[in-house]
Amino acid sequence: MCQNETAANGWTSTPANAGKIFSGQPFNNDPEPLSIDSVKFPFDDPVVAKTFEYAQKTLPRETLHHSMRVYFYGMVITKQQFPQIAASLNPATWALTCLLHDIGTTEENLTATRMSFDIYGGIKALGIVKDFGATQDQAEAVSEGIIRHEDMGVDGTITYIGQLIQLATTYDNTGVHPHVKDFEKLVHDTTRAQINEAYPRLKWSSFFSTFIRREETLKPWCHSTHLVDFDNEIETNALMKQWE
Repeated sequence: MCQNETAANGWTSTPANAGKIFSGQPFNNDPEPLSIDSVKFPFDDPVVAKTFEYAQKTLPRETLHHSMRVYFYGMVITKQQFPQIAASLNPATWALTCLLHDIGTTEENLTATRMSFDIYGGIKALGIVKDFGATQDQAEAVSEGIIRHEDMGVDGTITYIGQLIQLATTYDNTGVHPHVKDFEKLVHDTTRAQINEAYPRLKWSSFFSTFIRREETLKPWCHSTHLVDFDNEIETNALMKQWE
């Protein structure tokens, strides 16, 4: 395993406690407006192109739009808050993680297993992206990030991709973070508006809170229960309300 792959595929060891990576503040650097036209989605990468086509066919439109918003939030956060990581991170690995992070929420996958959606989804994603041509290292990075994307805590470490998928999904889903104060300030208002206008929410707060309640009813042991009051936080997301 080469050092270049470690950085490119987001394996960089990062505190699990998101408050630590921002030193107890909402951000490391003042967020500035960033046009999403300057944040390219890697459609030209063959693995991403095949995965995007798969996601279009497999995910509900609400989930696909959420996945795209997560991609852009994550890239903006990385570019503005962690420029040293941005210089090495492969956008394709991040894109694959975003496209498939909620693959476990489809009706077929939810009812195919007793496993939690994030864990089963990560296992499924490993095979999907390998079949589409991802390297073993890239596929494993994607899988680990997806498996741990609800694994929010304060102890130990996580991969950078794992921390980033937590930050970006939480920003889109609830707009609040248990360990980052004034979390809504992490992305500039103008950038947030552009992302929501490019990929409309389609009542995502209602759609996803309904899914979480269904999963917790079907699988009362599931990992989603680790996020206390998650369904209500999604449903009452004040930060994104104007775009619902």
